[in-house]
Amino acid sequence: MAKKDAPPRWDRKMQQRLARGEAAALGELYDRFASLVHGLAHRVLGDERAADGITRDVFVHVWEHPESYDPKQGPLRSWLATLTHRLAVQRLRATETAALARSSGGTTEELERRVRRASVAARADYIVQSMPTPLRAALELAYFQRRDYRQTAADLGVTEDEARRRLRLGLQLLSTAHDAGAPGAPPGYGGAA
Repeated sequence: MAKKDAPPRWDRKMQQRLARGEAAALGELYDRFASLVHGLAHRVLGDERAADGITRDVFVHVWEHPESYDPKQGPLRSWLATLTHRLAVQRLRATETAALARSSGGTTEELERRVRRASVAARADYIVQSMPTPLRAALELAYFQRRDYRQTAADLGVTEDEARRRLRLGLQLLSTAHDAGAPGAPPGYGGAA
């Protein structure tokens, strides 16, 4: 059994390959995580072109600074999501600050509220995409198809108790998105930037 704090083998190997300058490693990393990075950036920025730029910036950063990922701190996926979130929020703040300066119609507090909302939404998207398939399936049935727990149980072929458990756990995981985006929440692999 692996040590609890040992990072997944793939993450360690990928970091080592990137540190050696293996271009194929960057391609493999891109293929595996580009949709996650782009989706998070798009959720924060609401702009396809800006999300493309953030996606490029994230992978350029990984290529130029592979040592900045510390496998002991958490999974590579979480590190990429945190890096994406931080860069997207920085871009959003810069864009919004410039727009506020031009128009003088908004306040700094309004900008911070908008950034926090975007941050929470991006974190929620990441949580849903990262949760186990049974939890995600239950939430999708309940939210998008407006199924109650009984209908969800029938659709998934599980007991009603199991459907309630999945929905409850999924909602508990989602509630952490708001906590992580709250002012004063600690930054880190799973927190707000």
